[in-house]
Amino acid sequence: MQNETLTTLETRRSCRKFKPDMITDEELEAVIRAGTFAPSGKNQQSSIIIAVTNKEMRDQIAEENRKIGGWDEGFDPFYGAPVILIVIADRDANNGSGTYINDGSLVMGNLMNAAASIGLGSVWIHRARQEFESEFGKSILEKLGIKGNYEGIGHVALGYRLTPVPKALPRKENYVYYIR
Repeated sequence: MQNETLTTLETRRSCRKFKPDMITDEELEAVIRAGTFAPSGKNQQSSIIIAVTNKEMRDQIAEENRKIGGWDEGFDPFYGAPVILIVIADRDANNGSGTYINDGSLVMGNLMNAAASIGLGSVWIHRARQEFESEFGKSILEKLGIKGNYEGIGHVALGYRLTPVPKALPRKENYVYYIR
């Protein structure tokens, strides 16, 4: 069985070379909207998406992420993507049961799959937790008026691909076990 959704899920690949061109507002809003429809524990919608299109702020976040990752000066951990979607989630959701990480991860997946479905490239970039534990990240939340016990889940670097979508590698053996 095959349909458009399954095809997108099977062909989405991470992008690590982006064109510098800004995506359209329509594309950005479509991707973000998909993220807001991710499943969440008890439908609490504990995640927040911070959309960064301002180049100066994007570059500051990239520099902070580079420092946390320990890369040499000049390295861009977002691979030139003009947009960063940062997902944070409320640690206190569902009475502090820890499902906020799952909720935020589902948002990340929806964002990346939506991007692929409309021809955009994306890649999940880590170190959001460390960013938002730092004074740098806390100042971003304060400027945005975001209050609460939030943890950074991840970044989606987003933009137009500079290179074609690579073919999928074969799926590993013993990926699925059935109990029938």
